[in-house]
Amino acid sequence: MTDYSAISAGTDLTRYAHELVRMHDALIGGSRSAMQPRPLVERSWQRVMQLGLVPDRPGARDPLPIEALERRRRGSPLRLVIDDLERVISSVADASHFLMVVTDGDGVILWRKGAPAVRRRADELGFCDGARWTEETVGTNAIGTALAEASPVQLFSGEHFEQAQHPWYCTAFPIHDPRTGELLGIVDISGPALTLHPAIGALVETAVLLAESLLHRHHAAALERLRQAAEPIVAAAGGPALVVDDAGWVAHSLGVSTRDRISVPSADRPLAVPGLGLCLPERLDHGWLVRPSGGDRGVEARLELGESPVVEVRSEGEPWRIALSPRRAQILRELARAGREGMTAQQLSVALFGDGEHTVAARAEVSRMRRSLGAIVAGSPYRIAEGVRLTVATAGATD
Repeated sequence: MTDYSAISAGTDLTRYAHELVRMHDALIGGSRSAMQPRPLVERSWQRVMQLGLVPDRPGARDPLPIEALERRRRGSPLRLVIDDLERVISSVADASHFLMVVTDGDGVILWRKGAPAVRRRADELGFCDGARWTEETVGTNAIGTALAEASPVQLFSGEHFEQAQHPWYCTAFPIHDPRTGELLGIVDISGPALTLHPAIGALVETAVLLAESLLHRHHAAALERLRQAAEPIVAAAGGPALVVDDAGWVAHSLGVSTRDRISVPSADRPLAVPGLGLCLPERLDHGWLVRPSGGDRGVEARLELGESPVVEVRSEGEPWRIALSPRRAQILRELARAGREGMTAQQLSVALFGDGEHTVAARAEVSRMRRSLGAIVAGSPYRIAEGVRLTVATAGATD
């Protein structure tokens, strides 16, 4: 049994479901129980009870109007891989016994695929398109708890907070944008509790890994289209220059060492790019042309720690300041300490979380930070990029 699984091979599902329901009723009702919930379940129950939810009265589902749901579907990158996800899930022999549900990062169900009989049972539960399945709305459930815990979650029968969900199991995996590390949503398989198989977790994990790989391919193809379209423009303008997409990923470079990503471009904000110095982005179709504005190509960055951390970036002329979360300020401080050797994702996980088990979260934090700082932070390993001089100071201190 994996660390997120609710059962293992050989579990007597009927007996275990009865034991969990008895434990749920005792503990939620304030009594003692010889059986204790898994730590993940206990944390979720505590959060849900603090919100004031009660187990015998389902929370409001209130599905979105169809127009609002369609807007979310059109805006989700997962629309590119939903058919592939469905093919993976439907290839399983007993797929008629469960539903595949895909949500966005807010826990709103965007797509739901499965046998009509199981869909009808889910409808009675409010487990339908457009419904928001977070802990705040429906209590402990795999989708909402996976969002809260930022990790895969499987729940079985009485581990759900609401009594109406006890006849079900659910297995949820977060799915991330391979470009940015951003949480795109949750892929979930749910079905009648007594049909749960130990291999369900591996099935969902495989589907998510495939979907993230396909999203990466879609992005690579988009960068290649941008490169082909912009190549004549770059050749005519002369180098050095970069062509990047709207997220700052490099499609083409001329006269500068290729970098994978720079800060997210904006027409009204200069960028400091190591090797190019201060740059003024120029809008292209589906991307940006980034060229130096002249002068010194070195980049100076100053991290100010304190209650509201900021990083001040200067290449030439007036500097500009970027607010950072405490976590991202901590990342910059750790990278500054690491020097040119940098840090692996595991080393960064130890520094941020106290163990090496949060490499996915560490990578995601760095990826999101690079949306604003871009090429100032390099990867493989993570380090302050060449050409950048970073100093660290307490807010208000002088160098």
